[in-house]
Amino acid sequence: MPDDSRKNEREPGDARVPEAISDSFEGFLQQMKLEKQCSEWTEKAYREDLRTFASFLREVPAFETGEDVALRFDPRKLRRYGAWLSTREFAPRSVSRKLASLRSYFRYLRRQGLIDSDPAQSLRNPRQPKRLPDPLSESQVLKLLDSIEPDSILAVRDRAMFETLYGGGLRVSELVGIDLGDLDADEATIRVRGKGKRERLSPIGRTAMDWIGLWSRYRTPARQDETALFLNWRGGRLTTRSVGRTLEARLQAAGLPVDASPHSLRHSFATHLLDRGADLRSVQELLGHKSLATTQIYTHVSQKRLAESYRIAHPRS
Repeated sequence: MPDDSRKNEREPGDARVPEAISDSFEGFLQQMKLEKQCSEWTEKAYREDLRTFASFLREVPAFETGEDVALRFDPRKLRRYGAWLSTREFAPRSVSRKLASLRSYFRYLRRQGLIDSDPAQSLRNPRQPKRLPDPLSESQVLKLLDSIEPDSILAVRDRAMFETLYGGGLRVSELVGIDLGDLDADEATIRVRGKGKRERLSPIGRTAMDWIGLWSRYRTPARQDETALFLNWRGGRLTTRSVGRTLEARLQAAGLPVDASPHSLRHSFATHLLDRGADLRSVQELLGHKSLATTQIYTHVSQKRLAESYRIAHPRS
C-alpha cells in the first residue's frame, strides 16, 4: 500500500481528476477524522477506497466539469463502478465495503452543498456468496460437553454454560445477557433477548437446567446487586469474548477442532434438530429468527449431511 504519510500530497487525485474532487476527498477524510472520530485504521481504509475510486474516474470519467461550484456526477457511469471493481478481482465483501465508503462520501458532498442530488442511490452491492454454517457433529458436541468434568467451580460454570448454549441454540450475546430472573426451572426455559431487543422463551432442556442448578450453588457475585447468571472469576458478568476463549480452551482439551466458535453450537443445535425430523417453522421459533429464509440455510446443511450419508452407505451411490 502506498505511503500515506507524505506531506502536501493530494491523495487520491491527479491531473486527470478535477481539483474540486481531490479537495472534496480531503474534506471528507478530515470530517471522518475530526467529527466522526474514526480510528487511524478506518481513516486509512477510507483513503484507500477513495484512491480506488479515483482510479476508476481516471478510466471512466463520471463527472462533468463546469464553472459552477456544484460537482456533477453521472449516475449511469457510476453504476459501472461495482463491475469495474469486480474486474480488478476485489472480493464481493471488499466491493461492498468500497461502495459503502463511496455512499458516505456522497452523503458528505450533499451535506456540504457540493452536489445537488445523491448519485450513489443507484449503486447496488454485489451478491454475497452464502457461507454454509459448519456445525459440530452430535458426537463432537457430546464429547465436548462430557469432557468438562465438574472438578472446579469454573468447570461447573463452563459445563452449565455450554449445555445452555447448545440446549437452547442461543446466540452468545443472549447467553451472557441471561439474568437470574430469566430462569424458569420448573419449565426448563429461559427468557432471552435476541436481535432487535426481541424477547422469547427458549427451552433449554432438563440437562442444562440441572447443571445451572449446580452452578447456582457456587455462583459468587462480586456485588449483591449482580443479576447475571454466568459470572467470570471476578464475580462480574461474562463477556462474549471470554466465552469464546473458554470454548477454545475446552475444545483443545477435548481434542476437537479449535476453530469452532460459540455460534457453532447454535449451528449444531439447528442442524441436529432438522436431522432428527424437526420442522423448519419450529426451528425458526427456537432460534428467534424473524424470517424463515434465515433459517432455511440449515436445511442445506442437513441435506448435505444426508447426501454424504447416502454416498457412504448406499451400494449404488
